[in-house]
Amino acid sequence: MSNEITIGVLALQGAFSEHIQLLQQAANYIDSEPNAAPRKWHIIEVRTVEQLQSCSALVLPGGESTTISLVAARSGLLEPLRDFVKVSRKPVWGTCAGLILLAESANRTKQTGQELIGGLDVRVNRNHFGRQVESFEAALDLPFLVDAGGEAFATSNKPFRSVFIRAPVVERVLAPQAGEQEEEAKLDDTVVAPSKAASSGKSIGKVEIMARLPGRAKALNDNKTTAREVGEEGDIVAVRQGNVFGTSFHPELTGDARIHVWWVKQVLQALQ
Repeated sequence: MSNEITIGVLALQGAFSEHIQLLQQAANYIDSEPNAAPRKWHIIEVRTVEQLQSCSALVLPGGESTTISLVAARSGLLEPLRDFVKVSRKPVWGTCAGLILLAESANRTKQTGQELIGGLDVRVNRNHFGRQVESFEAALDLPFLVDAGGEAFATSNKPFRSVFIRAPVVERVLAPQAGEQEEEAKLDDTVVAPSKAASSGKSIGKVEIMARLPGRAKALNDNKTTAREVGEEGDIVAVRQGNVFGTSFHPELTGDARIHVWWVKQVLQALQ
């Protein structure tokens, strides 16, 4: 693995600058750990194919998924993004709108729908909680943060304050098998991502559910209670499959870099 690591944030629209700030914090934290390997980090805004090609990993930020998709198409980035995610299988994280773009299937919001990048075998229901005025915060139980390690994560079992703004949820995990996408395409008001084969030809495995949200009323009234504590399954708001990670919420708007540290460490493992 090279000691130079470039992580890009798609900067066509949305909360990309906030991600860049927390990614830099994450990189600084990792460099400060005992016995940390010397690295040179490049955290860059991605607006061109050339910038994308320089990246080892990529974040798709929250924003307007339709706008991001349209601008990416007009910029000649849509197919290179699909290749990055689904052919080269480089690490990618999508938040809110980014999760929608990384889904293999999503409900339409307009008559023409929008183009998806794909990479996660899930069906996403966008704007699941309603309009922007119905945005809210909730506490999430995220046991996977313990994997980030380090002294600062000794209390990482505490709930993660999450921000939901016109947020999607994963309403169905799709089976990674031939014909599943065709069945999704037959559904009314549904858009699916075009298929692409990974360059390695290897299976990326099944979707792993990483976090759930407690019931809607509970979340609105008490942002300290998690789905696990109230014994509820809850809506799926974070998933991972192979190289792709997706969250319904906006960690970049909290100032809490724990998820960014965890994800950057996943990137480092993938680059080994």
